[in-house]
Amino acid sequence: MSRLRRILGVAWGLRPRLVVAFVLIAAISSAAASGATYIQARRVVENDATDAIVQPMVSRVHDYATYGQRLPPTQDQLNSIASEVGGNAVAVYQNMRSKGGMDLSVITSEMRDEMRTRTDVMWQRIDDHGTPAMIIGIPVLALQATDGWKPSGLEVYAKTSMSDQQTAVEKLATSAWLYGSLAALFAVIVALLAARGVLRPVRRLGITARQLGEGDLSARLTVRGNDEMAELARTFNNTAAALEHHVGQLRRMEADARRFVADVSHELRTPLAAMTAVTDVLDEEAPQLGDDAGQAARLVSQETRKLTRLVEDLMEVSRFDAGAARLALDDIDVASAIGSTLRARGWLGRVETDLPSGVVARLDPRRLDVIVANLVGNALKHGAPPVQVRLWADHNWVDVRVMDSGPGLAPEVLPHVFDRFYKAEFARTRSEGSGLGLAIAWENARLHTSGGLHGSLEATNRPEGGAMFILRLPRVVGEEPA
Repeated sequence: MSRLRRILGVAWGLRPRLVVAFVLIAAISSAAASGATYIQARRVVENDATDAIVQPMVSRVHDYATYGQRLPPTQDQLNSIASEVGGNAVAVYQNMRSKGGMDLSVITSEMRDEMRTRTDVMWQRIDDHGTPAMIIGIPVLALQATDGWKPSGLEVYAKTSMSDQQTAVEKLATSAWLYGSLAALFAVIVALLAARGVLRPVRRLGITARQLGEGDLSARLTVRGNDEMAELARTFNNTAAALEHHVGQLRRMEADARRFVADVSHELRTPLAAMTAVTDVLDEEAPQLGDDAGQAARLVSQETRKLTRLVEDLMEVSRFDAGAARLALDDIDVASAIGSTLRARGWLGRVETDLPSGVVARLDPRRLDVIVANLVGNALKHGAPPVQVRLWADHNWVDVRVMDSGPGLAPEVLPHVFDRFYKAEFARTRSEGSGLGLAIAWENARLHTSGGLHGSLEATNRPEGGAMFILRLPRVVGEEPA
């Protein structure tokens, strides 16, 4: 689902949205303009056609049917009026009608009823077997002594085709669609040009932002003009400059701190060597000393060993930070190397192993020993038995898994388990560990690399309970570290 959203997000980017917005605006505008023009032009065409047809017919009727004539008219008079109007006209008076002419059935009853009271011309558009037509009704007025001109009851109807006008209207509609389509095409071209102009600085901003993200803190945008994009570029450059300044300060402080740790660790090695020699003598003499003196001697010896281990760990971390750590590679039997690590520390009876023989890999045996010792020691110290070590390998990888049956790692601990000086048991003010063991193991695993294969060390929890550390190393490691 997330991958589909990413694909749709890329497909529905800023350029398509700009183009669609321009096309929609142009389409709506052109449709509104074309529609208004079409409606207005159609009204003009129909009105002009109506005037051109109706007015001459009205004039002929009024010229022939003299106002105030004797009513009711005779059949000959009705025929004469219809003949004078011409075409398919028909003259009607009550139940009388002229001979020939149009069929009165095409005239609606509503029009007939309204014509009996009208004093002006009336027309109605109809569909005459698929052909547009217009029915024209002309009332003949009579002069009344008291009420002026009133309908005389004599009516003249005529039917005329509107096909020419319909053809003109259809041409107008075709022209409206054509110009609307041209406007939409023009809008697409304008949208593409506008999108190109808008997206060019956005693209430059993205490229420069990626350069910053990749570590090139000197990357800057070229400021052009005084518009919003120029203001954005200036703000971006100011932010990048501030970031470069602060990152530079942090890097200098980090370098100073690393140098200080390396220098202090180096300086402590000589006095610690002398102290270790003295503590060896104290360990031998502790049984002959009194209770208090013997206990003090053992405490001094224990703390001296802890301090020595801490200094050694700090020296190792300093080498990683300085990029001075190197691999001493050798073709080793991995199962035999892991067994030697467990045997040297007296853990063989406390750890269950599944170490198939014959797994030969080109690794650094000392660093493999450091990794396995840290993982197994951590499982024995903080987990619960049984602690298991399993080995698996294929053509490219060596996989070592160290598992325990304890409570596992808390969710808030997992992201930080390989951080330096991080201890999950915050309640302990002091502990044997320095908080560097797993960090050093992670660095040693990462140091093993071969082409595109990189060593890794991961921590997770087993479904059945307990913590599990997974060490994956390339089976054939190159001569140079990553």
